[in-house]
Amino acid sequence: MTAALSLPHALLALAVAFVWGTNFVVIRLALDVMPPLWMATLRFVFAALPAVLFLPRPKVPWRELAAYGVLIGAGQFGLLFVAMHGRISPGLASLVIQTQVFFTIGLAMLIAREALRPFQVVALAMAATGLLVIGVNAGGDITPLGLLMVLAAAFSWALGNMVSRRAGAVNMLAYVVWASLFSAPPLLLLSLLLEGPAAITQGMQRAGLGTWAAVLWQSVGNTLFGYAAWGWLLLRHPAATVSPWALAVPVFGMATSAWWLGEPLPAWKLVAAVLVVAGLALNLFWPRLREALRR
Repeated sequence: MTAALSLPHALLALAVAFVWGTNFVVIRLALDVMPPLWMATLRFVFAALPAVLFLPRPKVPWRELAAYGVLIGAGQFGLLFVAMHGRISPGLASLVIQTQVFFTIGLAMLIAREALRPFQVVALAMAATGLLVIGVNAGGDITPLGLLMVLAAAFSWALGNMVSRRAGAVNMLAYVVWASLFSAPPLLLLSLLLEGPAAITQGMQRAGLGTWAAVLWQSVGNTLFGYAAWGWLLLRHPAATVSPWALAVPVFGMATSAWWLGEPLPAWKLVAAVLVVAGLALNLFWPRLREALRR
């Protein structure tokens, strides 16, 4: 078994999970003012600038930076922001987006010819059952379209994971910052075409300090602090020690949405959350547990 994190490092990992989890509520509050695609554009503009001026470009091909930027920008966050604009609640969005883990496994099977192991089948079945519970209870704080859009966002995130795998051991913060240069332009184009200059102008005029704080929470908090701190921890500890802390992201997402926005937590939603998180945990912990039992 891998060693546990020290208390300061554990608190840092928890802080990252808190920032990533609470961001769903921050997004929802900002979307009351800004159009979703324009909001996503601003997120990546401030993620790239001015950090790109201080971080050297990672030694990966431009086409891979562009592919990652488009998949994560327009694909993951573009779809997620549009879905969260009245189609899915922040708590459920924070949960459903975690299915990227299983999409990544599926893509690894197709592209890298990785075998699907029995425990992964069980984990996938548990998560799929949780999604089925969500789908059956669609209405109110989630629509079928919202669920499908967040699943598509998770799939785009998984595609981005496959692209970033090819980068190897690079500074992930620099990788994300430079890739953000390719995230903003397609989001801006989509915003102009689908939302229109009038909606963008109106959103900018209505934006107050709270809205701009939400933009900075996403770009500086989620991207610069989140990736920098996570990468720093991964340099000092095995991935198997650090990655379990990501399971706290949907916990923070659902808890803060219930507390801050009054999102209801009926029994079906809690059952769905337990199934999805349990599937993620099984996929993460079973190899370590099996290894420990064999000793």
